[in-house]
Amino acid sequence: MTLASDTKVVRYPPEVEARYVREGLWEPVTIAQHLHAIAQRHPHRDAVVCGSDRLTFAELDRVTDLRAAGLNRLDLAPGGAVLLQVHNTLHTVVAWYALLKAGLVPVCTLPLHRGHEISEIARQTNPVAHLVAAADPRFDLVAFAFEQAEGTQRTVLVSDGPATDPRAVELDRLGDDIDPAEARRLVEGVQAGLEMQSPVAFQLSGGTTGVPKVIPCLQAPYWLYGVSLARAMGWGPGDRIAFLMPIVHNAGVIIGLQGPHSVGATLVLGTPDANAAIELVARHGATDILLGPFAYDVALDDGLAAAPTLRRVLFSGKKVPRRHVDVLESRGVWAGQIFGMSEGLCLTTPLDHPLDARAGSVGVPISDADEIRLYEPGTEEEVAPGEVGELCTRGPYTLRGYYDAAEHNRRAFTADGFYRTGDLMAERVIGGARCYTVEGRIKHMISRGGEKINTEEVELLLASHPVVADAALVAMPDPRLGERACAFVVTRDGAPLDLAAVRVHLERLEVAKYKWPERLVVLAEMPRVSQVGKIDRRRLRELAEGLGPEPR
Repeated sequence: MTLASDTKVVRYPPEVEARYVREGLWEPVTIAQHLHAIAQRHPHRDAVVCGSDRLTFAELDRVTDLRAAGLNRLDLAPGGAVLLQVHNTLHTVVAWYALLKAGLVPVCTLPLHRGHEISEIARQTNPVAHLVAAADPRFDLVAFAFEQAEGTQRTVLVSDGPATDPRAVELDRLGDDIDPAEARRLVEGVQAGLEMQSPVAFQLSGGTTGVPKVIPCLQAPYWLYGVSLARAMGWGPGDRIAFLMPIVHNAGVIIGLQGPHSVGATLVLGTPDANAAIELVARHGATDILLGPFAYDVALDDGLAAAPTLRRVLFSGKKVPRRHVDVLESRGVWAGQIFGMSEGLCLTTPLDHPLDARAGSVGVPISDADEIRLYEPGTEEEVAPGEVGELCTRGPYTLRGYYDAAEHNRRAFTADGFYRTGDLMAERVIGGARCYTVEGRIKHMISRGGEKINTEEVELLLASHPVVADAALVAMPDPRLGERACAFVVTRDGAPLDLAAVRVHLERLEVAKYKWPERLVVLAEMPRVSQVGKIDRRRLRELAEGLGPEPR
């Protein structure tokens, strides 16, 4: 049985599906079928370039057919979830589309995730397989995958190198002995059994409590997400989009894969390394690049001006300094911003927006069918024009509910199905253009270089340390990453505690390192809004902002 019939997936009501089909927003074609059709239209164009490796659309279509057929031989039934812990490589792109063609559902975790995260995500999604990088200089992912699979029937797949454990299956050669025509027939048979609202991937939310919630991305809505972005950005055949951040994150799938590929454009895939960004653009003739907070200053580098093909730069993750936009503009390069989420809804600054609006806002929704309301937080009352409110949204690619989370969904959505994002925005007019500005967050969340850290999750982990009586985690500003995590703790009986001890504790709990606090402050007592009230997080943020460099 596939996940198409899984009652844990919240789907769009039938009348809404019918309307989106009638309006031409959704198509009864799967993402894998779209890729095959695009490969037939643009067989000789590059689909992906990664270092010295590249595949045309025809080559990508053919090899992913073979890998999918090979997965079929392993008796991995369509609808099964597959955990992904992989890097930005050509093989990862092949693996992504191969899983989709096999009807399997990628679960988009990070190589940085450890037992704390993976065990809970696996409990929620019940994966049939776990795909990991064959080699990682920081951590043995293969051994970790087998450890996590203990007591289950889970298949461990490896990519980007030979399997160091004979029990693992090497995905990069799977299906090479299958006739391509037979592989195509197998893929077509699998895709015929899928529907417009069959799950195609599981992304992870930033989380509101505990380990992140699972977001079911559905076939027709998820394809529309990428198509709408490509249309908003004016991409077409011949464009080459450089992408540096993790490719199996939602941003990577939409901005790097499905957006460009939907129009026959090329993904130029790099790694999260700001120093290599300019070479990536210049060497491979990129026309567009997305810059996350860690790479914003690339826009100021003179080397970027030497890349004659570059036409557009998108900033994402935090407010962009006006200087960066002005420098690009002076060099004849369009600069804009994008705001998106795994749950859906994406805003970006239109190509024809005035400079002030592109520098000072995240633009407007990428689809005319996106609905936005700004509510007074905790209510369903809209704020006055120009005032700040909680961003609530509904639309043809925004989720209708988290996976297997009925109780949480009752809090996360309004009575009429608008998703409460927890982000604060205002609708304004800048330079004569209507647009939206980001004004903060309601949720206790830290955005470290684009990675979301749920403060409550980490606070509970800190509180499990034997000497910690109370703990709070807040964001402290960082010029490169946007934000870093600062922990404030009160210890039992004034016991000593340092950052090294906290890190040992979190490592013992198998917590991903990007969630570890990067500053620790021990307080005599925790500041509170009132004598018996909640922690005064505003005061803690003020204290964090006033901290100097960490003593060495």
